[in-house]
Amino acid sequence: MQVGLYFGSFNPIHHGHLLIAMYILENTQLDQIWFVVSPQNPLKPSGSLLNEYHRLYLVQLAVEGEKKLKASDIEFKLPKPSYTADTLAYLQEKYPTHTFSIIMGSDSFQNIPKWKNYAYLLRNYPIYIYKRAAEEKLLSYPEAKELIVLNEAPLLPISATDVRKKTKAGKSIRYLVPDAVREEIERNGYYR
Repeated sequence: MQVGLYFGSFNPIHHGHLLIAMYILENTQLDQIWFVVSPQNPLKPSGSLLNEYHRLYLVQLAVEGEKKLKASDIEFKLPKPSYTADTLAYLQEKYPTHTFSIIMGSDSFQNIPKWKNYAYLLRNYPIYIYKRAAEEKLLSYPEAKELIVLNEAPLLPISATDVRKKTKAGKSIRYLVPDAVREEIERNGYYR
């Protein structure tokens, strides 16, 4: 099985994440996309993060009923902070018949030299990159196994930061996140 790993804090997951995932599924050979909820990203401050189990549950609500989309808590079982290289090593051991690739935005790809064992990742895993801006120039890495740049990926100008700010201000986040996610956020007072 070919699995695309979409790593993120998903704080919270929103329609932009889901739209990208569906576009990638429909335009590649991937069989599934796993949303890998990161308990702690080493390149981001963790102060504004909702508890990882709550974020995981929001992702589960968002992908409920989608056979090719899955919420993954794999990084919850690994040391923190979460490093993609460690997660992939663990997954290759746990699922030896699966082929894994990485899904990331061009903004994350520009930071890849800061990642642990980034050269190993580039050489050993296909990386699907969705551009944040059409005119954006990406760094090139001749040693990369396969860099697949998705120039036509639909982008919604939604960010998890905006969703959190709107929630804190008491404004509606309807249409920014799936209804089940919105209801769970409102019911529990997340991001207030």
